[in-house]
Amino acid sequence: MTETFSQSGRWVTRFAPSPTGPLHLGHVAAAFFAQSHAGNGGRFLLRIEDIDRTRCREAFIEQAVTDLEWVGLRWETPVLYQSRRMKLYQETLDTLSARGLLYPCFCTRADVAREIASSASAQHHAPDGSLLYPGTCRTLTPKERLSRIEAGIPYALRLDTTKALSSLGSAELTYDELGKGPVPCCPAAFGDVILARKDTPASYHLCVTHDDAAQGVTLVTRGEELRAATAIHRLLQATMEWPAPAYAFHPLLTDANGEKLSKRTGALSIRSMRESGMSPMDVRKAAGLSG
Repeated sequence: MTETFSQSGRWVTRFAPSPTGPLHLGHVAAAFFAQSHAGNGGRFLLRIEDIDRTRCREAFIEQAVTDLEWVGLRWETPVLYQSRRMKLYQETLDTLSARGLLYPCFCTRADVAREIASSASAQHHAPDGSLLYPGTCRTLTPKERLSRIEAGIPYALRLDTTKALSSLGSAELTYDELGKGPVPCCPAAFGDVILARKDTPASYHLCVTHDDAAQGVTLVTRGEELRAATAIHRLLQATMEWPAPAYAFHPLLTDANGEKLSKRTGALSIRSMRESGMSPMDVRKAAGLSG
């Protein structure tokens, strides 16, 4: 399947920004990287990943769509909005729960940090740099879990990664990287990741894999900083028996100090460049594109 799509250029790709602020040059580069792989006869989709209720804003969503159109990006309609798909994500969570692959975690971030600090384990961080959860709540009895839930203690839902891997048998998980072939990956190195929490009813890991399957995405394009997370996505795909897309990774745009362009570091927005008099071609060239 991968080879057939690769030769014909008929990939189904997507660009999926999170509208937590204005888009910048890094988004432009990533969007056109994804579109370029759709090729002639392929499909290019736009997905708005607006599940973060505390940071996503309607104004940012409208601005993102407008800016992407202005800079020359075109996609297949309709646009998919994750905030409108919570029922579907809940159905997936219910499926995983019914199979005994989820458990409630009552630990706060501070609790996790303290537990890690007192642990003798040499590995305190997952491959993506996040704190590696030590599994504190995994061993709670059903009675203890119910008691805490009934007491109103906030909790997140974590994937029992070891149990999920065991359910797959002994087969090694890999992902297919465009131009390189199968790449081994190790979801166990991430520990038990969060798939839902009170302020975000479904996590990025869950939503992105669910929607890639639902939209028929055959090639996921993403920045190098998300390469490690692909291991968790492959585990979810295999566990849910969703199709496994191929992957293509692009380097990140950086500033003069070598820092990744981001909203946090004050990267110039597309809107501000537009208002300064730059043309769409100027912006594309500034993003490292040919024009």
